[in-house]
Amino acid sequence: MPFTGPAEDRLAIRELLDAYADAVTRGDADAWGATWAEDAEWSLPDYPEIGTTKGRPAIVAMWVEAMKGYPGIMFEAWPGSIEVAGEVAQVRSFTAEVYDQGDLTLRDRGAYEDVCVKIDGQWLFKSRSFRNIHRQQGPKEA
Repeated sequence: MPFTGPAEDRLAIRELLDAYADAVTRGDADAWGATWAEDAEWSLPDYPEIGTTKGRPAIVAMWVEAMKGYPGIMFEAWPGSIEVAGEVAQVRSFTAEVYDQGDLTLRDRGAYEDVCVKIDGQWLFKSRSFRNIHRQQGPKEA
């Protein structure tokens, strides 16, 4: 079953995904960083030059640097599965991104496999692993 566990926890995790997407679109490093547990890990297996980054400060620093290459990004995320078991949840989510690079507009779609943890009543990302699904590019849109 792709959605299991208490509805209030599943809603809070959905709101965590929404807060993450909102922070990406606004380029708000503080709000984006607040979605991660202090000892989190972020894995990007399709980007071996980056690999896995550990700890919230290092994750945020890497993201701030990376976001310089994505001006004007529009980022959306939605859950495919949320399975809550006590204070831990397994989450699969999908993303769609639109951004310009030079004379091109890129549209990326991807998937996250996540572990979320409930700390002091708040759901946070403990680990995220991102994979690309599809990339489309075309002339920059007006």
